[in-house]
This record gives sequence, structure tokens and C-alpha cells, in this order.
Amino acid sequence: QVQLVESGGGLVQAGGSLRLSCAASGRTFSDYAMGWFRQAPGKEREFVSAIHWSGGIRTYADSVKGRFTISRDNAKNTVYLQMNSLKPEDTAVYYCAAGAFDRRVVGYFDPGYWGQGTQVTVSS
Repeated sequence: QVQLVESGGGLVQAGGSLRLSCAASGRTFSDYAMGWFRQAPGKEREFVSAIHWSGGIRTYADSVKGRFTISRDNAKNTVYLQMNSLKPEDTAVYYCAAGAFDRRVVGYFDPGYWGQGTQVTVSS
């Protein structure tokens, strides 16, 4: 089992920045690929970004490419999502996930464990 706790969400104006963090506990953090998903009201949960356990491979949804950066610190059991140039359409609950790197699925990431989510609201 892996427990995941997100933090760093909040309210920001369009064009602003936020950094989300996800702290993991339980099994060995470096065994897992990590990812971020988001779910806006009335919409399905969608892939945002993922990072290989080594940090050497990072994937992004087209909608966030060039604006968001995923990173991880295996010594701190933490994965981050730096979000810049935020837009109102980025408003959603953001979920951290731990899982497997898999080239056959969206974002090359197959989630297995989920956090509770953190709200990000971008005002226009």
C-alpha cells in the first residue's frame, strides 16, 4: 500500500503559478512511477503529467505542455507539479497517483494508488 497526501492547491489569478506537492508513505517510493490527474466539475478525470521512477522520463498532456513541470525527490518521497501561466480552464481537483510506467496507456502511466486531491481554482 502507498499513502499519498497532496498539498499546495489554492486560488490564483490567471497567469499566476502554483506548486503542488504529493508526499508518499508506505512502500518504497522509488519503486513507482508518479503522476498527476485532474477532474473539473462535470468532467471526467484526465491525465496531466507523469514521471518515471528514475525521473528520466516525463510525460504531459498537450493542454499543459510548456506550462507545467513535474519533478520528484526520491529522498523526500515527494513528487511536485509546478504550474505556471495558469488558465481558468486549469481549475479542477488535482490528484496525485502512484503506479507503473506503461507505454501502452495514456501518458505512459498506469495509476494504482490515489491521493485525496487538492483544489486548484484559477480566476479570470
